[in-house]
Amino acid sequence: MAHLVLTVVGDDRPGLVNALAEQVSAAGGNWERSELAELAGAFAGIVLVSIDDDREADLVTALEGLDGMLRVTVHGGRLAADVEPVERSLEVTVLGNDRPGIVRDVTAAIAAHALSIDTFSSRTLDAPMAGGTLFEATVAFRVPAGADAAPVTAALEELAGEIQVDLTVA
Repeated sequence: MAHLVLTVVGDDRPGLVNALAEQVSAAGGNWERSELAELAGAFAGIVLVSIDDDREADLVTALEGLDGMLRVTVHGGRLAADVEPVERSLEVTVLGNDRPGIVRDVTAAIAAHALSIDTFSSRTLDAPMAGGTLFEATVAFRVPAGADAAPVTAALEELAGEIQVDLTVA
């Protein structure tokens, strides 16, 4: 069984998810997981699909037929058994006045400890009481078995003071 990660992007319009789902289904694939969103008039996302090894080429060919509607890139995925054992997952929530560089700084602190980000979601929102714009992000990453989470937690807490954001580690 092949596990494929599909990245998709196109101009937002009705029927995009269905068109992708039709191609996956027609090739005999199973849509296992996805994160899809409309952002500034574009539609983008990632989808995890499993498919019999002997049908993988059929799926790739079918997805090429979506060109003009969606640009789909196919990446080989790894099974959970191939991933390093996880001691625990940490989730960090960042909230503060919006400014360039917050994402760079937070992700650099995590990368400096050779940790992998599992999910990252962010948004900006109006700050009606204070005026201006707030930046909010939630970042989940894993700490491998045997690794100490204290150094990355301390680095993130130090960073929060430097860039003046509230940071919660759970």
